[in-house]
Amino acid sequence: MTDNQQNMTIDPAYDAVAPDDFPAMMEVDRYASRSSAFDKIISATHDHFWDPLDAKYIDFASPWDMDKEMLISEDMNLELRTAVSDRLNQDQKIFIVNESVRWTMSSILHGEQGALSLSASLCHIMKDPGAQEYAANQTREEARHVTGFSRYITARWGKPTPCGHVLEELLVELVNTPIVWKKLVGMQMVLEGLAMGTFAAFYTNANDPLLKKLMQLVMTDEAFHHKFGKIWADRTVPNLPEAERDMIEDWALEVFMTLFRNSSGPEQKKDMYAKVGLEWQWVQGALIEAMSDSAKRKQMRKSTSIFRTLIKTLLKAGIITERTAPSYAAFVDMAELHAEGDRMVGDAIAEEGIKYLKQINGGNGKGAIFALSGNAAE
Repeated sequence: MTDNQQNMTIDPAYDAVAPDDFPAMMEVDRYASRSSAFDKIISATHDHFWDPLDAKYIDFASPWDMDKEMLISEDMNLELRTAVSDRLNQDQKIFIVNESVRWTMSSILHGEQGALSLSASLCHIMKDPGAQEYAANQTREEARHVTGFSRYITARWGKPTPCGHVLEELLVELVNTPIVWKKLVGMQMVLEGLAMGTFAAFYTNANDPLLKKLMQLVMTDEAFHHKFGKIWADRTVPNLPEAERDMIEDWALEVFMTLFRNSSGPEQKKDMYAKVGLEWQWVQGALIEAMSDSAKRKQMRKSTSIFRTLIKTLLKAGIITERTAPSYAAFVDMAELHAEGDRMVGDAIAEEGIKYLKQINGGNGKGAIFALSGNAAE
């Protein structure tokens, strides 16, 4: 199998070489062969600059009483929509909510580290100078996300929880794979789509103003990262042979199902449950019982709505067809997604964040360039 077949390089803007083929980067004709596909999202980098170490952007010294106040709305917690709630007093409920946020923020932190390392790996293999410059910009932005989430976790809990084994295996695969399409679909579309849904949900439901601000600032970057993968999909997926397109579609579904099934696995939180006198096996049974009740299942779907953005991302990219749509229909209304435009749930939040940043950075905030408005590939 040739490199192009392995990487499914339909558009030369996404041409890649082996990680150790540095001589290819010094080919004299390469420097003048820059694609304009990424110029818009590269130039917009200045519009959403922020520094997690500068309190004028975000102040991690903001106080919060972790013993008395829930960081997010109780309705957002999956466990408290089940029989688990009946066994806990108010202090224990606050503990469960806040420790669950710690677990999620830790998973996000590990994901951001994966995105940083993956973006850096793209710098070594993307041959197009524009694609390489974009990857370098994303690497820098992912690095500030690692700093931002590290500082938030330190401020609220002291340190993160270890990465869950399912997420760790996926991140290791994406960072280390030599297959470019897996990097782009896996990170820029699947994980970035999931991230945008997660950040929007936390922004909407956060009681902690610091958490709310962090979510918005990160979303101003992530919207552009998401677009990089969308440009690849628009230029690649419609032109793939059916067998190769099916391969991408099936792999994306497999990743989605793996993430969904393990997004809140009780076994991964067994230490947290033990501190309030619950066995993780019993919590798992309570979750299963709640999902068997139609009314409770409808309520609990609010907790998994973060996956809606991911599913819409894949659908609009042509990576969900009638072959796999029934598998996703158990989680969202596919007809509703088909009828919607390309805008995502987090776009408006990110747009307002960019206006906020332009005001801090010296602009008037009235002309924010937003990556998802219009066709960035033009």
